Order: sequence, then structure tokens, then C-alpha cells
Amino acid sequence: MAYVIGNDCVSCGSCEGNCPVSAISQGDEHYVIDADACIDCGTCAETCPVGAISQG
Repeated sequence: MAYVIGNDCVSCGSCEGNCPVSAISQGDEHYVIDADACIDCGTCAETCPVGAISQG
């Protein structure tokens, strides 16, 4: 199951730069993960400084 970015996201961009498949992009309110491109590696969740990313 793909990871998702919650409303606690502070739009720092650390997740986007660390995603090995470029599945993360800036959304309207915060960063978003393309579920079809996500490979469930968890790198984004590990690098998020506020813990806004979890497995959906």
C-alpha cells in the first residue's frame, strides 16, 4: 500500500528529494505522493521531520 502525506506536512521538501522513484510532488496545500508510482520503500517517512507521512 502506498504511503500518504497528512495535513501535518510543513512543505519542507525533504521527502521529495529523497524519493528514489520521484513519486512525490508539491500539491496545492502540501506535498503529495503518486500512489501508482510509490514503491512502498518508506524512505519518505524516514526523512520527514514532522512525521506527516504514513502508510495508507
